[in-house]
Amino acid sequence: MFSALSILACATCANSFKHGGQNAAGWSIAVMLMVIVPLAIMVLCFMIRIARREKAGLDSRYCDDYVAPTTNS
Repeated sequence: MFSALSILACATCANSFKHGGQNAAGWSIAVMLMVIVPLAIMVLCFMIRIARREKAGLDSRYCDDYVAPTTNS
């Protein structure tokens, strides 16, 4: 049976949870990926949403024209 400790175990204590073919280190990596990947996707989607909303609501009279820098030699 799986317990909360066997799923969240780190690599140092994985040997104590290896019974019946269960790999605690593999489960801990899987749980971390199941937390980190959706979090990174949510942050990326939020940043894209902010950029799109900012671009849609931008008033053109407040935009500056790009002026290329000049080189002084």
